[in-house]
Amino acid sequence: MVARLLSLNVGMPADVPWHGKTVHTGIFKYPVEGPRMARKLNIDGDGQGDLGGHGGEMRAVLVYQRQSYDFWRSHLGRDDLEYGQFGENFTVDGLTDDEVHIGDRYRIGEAEFEVSQPRVTCYRVGMRLGEPRLPSLLVAHHRPGFYLRVITEGPVRAGDEIARTRVGRHRMSVAAIDALLYLPDRDVGRLREAVDIPALSQGWQGSFRELLDAVEHPAPAGSDSGRWTGFRPLRVSRIVSESATVSSIHLAADDGAPLASPEPGQYLTLRLADAADPPPVRTYSLSSAPSDAEYRISVKREAHGVASTYLHARLRVGDTVEAAAPRGDFFLSPEDHEAAPVLLLSAGVGVTPVLAMLHALAARRSRREIWWLHTARSATEHAFAVEAHQLLDGLDGSHEHVYYTAATGRLDHDTLAALGLPVHATAYLCGPGPFMTAMRDALVRIGLDPARIHTELFGALPPINPGLTGADAPAPHQPPGATGTGPRVTFARSGLTVPWRDDRASVLELAEACDVPTRWSCRTGVCHTCQTPVLSGTVRYGPDPLEPPSPGTALVCCARPVTDLVLDL
Repeated sequence: MVARLLSLNVGMPADVPWHGKTVHTGIFKYPVEGPRMARKLNIDGDGQGDLGGHGGEMRAVLVYQRQSYDFWRSHLGRDDLEYGQFGENFTVDGLTDDEVHIGDRYRIGEAEFEVSQPRVTCYRVGMRLGEPRLPSLLVAHHRPGFYLRVITEGPVRAGDEIARTRVGRHRMSVAAIDALLYLPDRDVGRLREAVDIPALSQGWQGSFRELLDAVEHPAPAGSDSGRWTGFRPLRVSRIVSESATVSSIHLAADDGAPLASPEPGQYLTLRLADAADPPPVRTYSLSSAPSDAEYRISVKREAHGVASTYLHARLRVGDTVEAAAPRGDFFLSPEDHEAAPVLLLSAGVGVTPVLAMLHALAARRSRREIWWLHTARSATEHAFAVEAHQLLDGLDGSHEHVYYTAATGRLDHDTLAALGLPVHATAYLCGPGPFMTAMRDALVRIGLDPARIHTELFGALPPINPGLTGADAPAPHQPPGATGTGPRVTFARSGLTVPWRDDRASVLELAEACDVPTRWSCRTGVCHTCQTPVLSGTVRYGPDPLEPPSPGTALVCCARPVTDLVLDL
């Protein structure tokens, strides 16, 4: 059978209403008559709304097959499916996902194309067809469709024959590559082949390298020694005033058992049952050297902070608090201990995680070049001044610079540029959001590699909501409508606890109703963008994810709480 281009479909991005929001999307494609030029980035008259997930040279043209349309008409009981509705530019007869290989090349009209990757699993195809389950169904039934990059530009039109001109390396089909990324029980040999396909897009190659690395370099046995699930009681062993506004609280195991030794820079999440009802849940960076005997958190008193007021005014030595195990991605990586120069830059109480890093470097008697840059409002509000100075004084090649904003002004690009910082340094930044944004920009301007600049956020992570437009959301709040009667769902980073209502479809929808910043893409349990650490509690799924999430996490896009739930969100 000769493969053929049945329909040529184009459409420019537009703003589309969806669930009370606005989505900027190019998913709406419609058939056109006559020839159109296939160019490096697009078919003439076509465009993509979200260039982070679609478009570009490697995803210039999307292909879907007549055979898959026939399948979905039967499977979904739909008689209204017309070519272009799956967002494809080329509707073809033939070239099914189980026959086409990544790296195959095809001549269509006067243009030549190369298969670069499967379709990205995205909620917008479900939005287009009014079928939210569709991203999951495309993967589960091995019918994703695929992208082409344009090798030779030229005109194409409906009716053109399609001829294969080259077969891709390793002959890995689109369906096989898609399943290898999104489905469980991966074959290691196939992973090695996938990263050895030069035609495969860099994003998919990177994902396969991460999967392969996890298989070939698993965490050493005992690396999670002492970790626990949920919350456990920790006893207050000491309370120390560090400045006019900051106090340190030392915590030990209530039962005397060893604690999980954290990475330098990680944080604890506390649930303070005696502070209020519902108990506030807050995260605090660990501020001392990693230890399995005792933790130290250092808390700034906020004028109207329920948790910080309790910790400063009511907590006493001998009391207990509930804590989840240390966690967090902002830490001094083990392979970085003796490598390039390190820049530790902080403002106010943001000093706490970088102080833990400094303790770790001092404990190892690190010989690397260390730069300590800290800013505080005044000397009376400068916590850990003596402690940090003593640690730095014991390290060769250290540089210490402290700035008081009430007297000498703020750190800025000119100040940093005048210090002569090594541009090959690895930088760790912590402080208020505007401070970290300004310092990151300044470091990049003076020559640091953005990939070597790491930042810590005290609050919610930046959202990932592909395609959504509009103004910034308000601060997290209780959802509108009647109060729920189900399990309590706590969004720890946002400091919000909400009773569950059974009319909510998922924890993700609850978070959105509360304006809690969220991260998602497929919304059906495929892509794992929404994977969120679970501090305590259990969930059930509907629909079931195609691959279970990592232990200790949940896919909030399709999860509902079974018990009281605390999420690192």
